[in-house]
Amino acid sequence: MQHKAWVILLALAGLPACDNHDKQLAAEVASLRGELEQVRRQAQHSEDYIAISNLQRAYGYYMDKSLWEQAADLFSSDATLEISGRGVFKGRDRVRHYLHMLPVLSEGSVFLHMQLQPVITIAADGRTAHGRWRAVFHIGELGKRSDIAEGIYENAYVKEDGVWKIRNLHYYANYLVDTRDGWRKPGAPLPGPFKNLPPDESPTTTYQTYPGVFIPPFHYSNPVTGKPSQ
Repeated sequence: MQHKAWVILLALAGLPACDNHDKQLAAEVASLRGELEQVRRQAQHSEDYIAISNLQRAYGYYMDKSLWEQAADLFSSDATLEISGRGVFKGRDRVRHYLHMLPVLSEGSVFLHMQLQPVITIAADGRTAHGRWRAVFHIGELGKRSDIAEGIYENAYVKEDGVWKIRNLHYYANYLVDTRDGWRKPGAPLPGPFKNLPPDESPTTTYQTYPGVFIPPFHYSNPVTGKPSQ
């Protein structure tokens, strides 16, 4: 009987230790799950960043070569497009019509569409994003024109069925100047609407190109201070 009592006491003494071990193990598992989820979110964020970068850069390469159909396919069905002062075009089909109004690349012409300095902000739910890009253009026609232009894209993106698309494309022109004159003379003013393709809405912003000064609104806050960028 005495031996059995000691066995029972030792067993009872070990119960709290076992219980504590289980709790510690459960806490460690929960912590590891949390870390794994964080790694998954970071990996998805990186994949989304690359996908959005490739999306916008693909747009630039299509614009380079007048590949309007391919460029239009990058937009969501509910997309909007606003370039310089031509107004707002709503829906992918209207975006497609707008793009087909642009000059077609041919022998003796050049249209380079470079997109630089991306700042991409992805929403916490991973479904939407915003991006700011600097665009630099070389525009030329043999014996006629030799221009350089620069401006800012402030765009919005949406993930549809796992694929990132352009939801809102807004280009703010800064300047378009003749390379023979450079910045000694005022640049070209904002173009007005196409005569045979009126926009769905008037331009959302009124501003002047060079020598005027205009800062397109930032979609992001200062990444160090957290304060609004303007």
